[in-house]
Amino acid sequence: MLRVLDPTLDAQAQITQMAPALKTLNGAVVGLLDNAKKGTERFFDYVAQILKKDYGVREFIRCRKPDTTRPVPREMLLSMSGADAIISAVGD
Repeated sequence: MLRVLDPTLDAQAQITQMAPALKTLNGAVVGLLDNAKKGTERFFDYVAQILKKDYGVREFIRCRKPDTTRPVPREMLLSMSGADAIISAVGD
């Protein structure tokens, strides 16, 4: 028996809206969520340097997932709740 799955959304599905863009990053707190893949920490070091120097980001909240294959633990997300914006990235 062949089972075919339909990945399209139901027409009645709730539409997710994006948060409004920040007017500026100057003085902002930015969360950097590392997915625990090789190279992500170094990538975020570079991103943080640019964001601080060129865009005036005040502070970074850095978290690293304990495992690349699992969702972000709730406690970790809560620890980033003070961020004005969060960047989640992949290494390799």
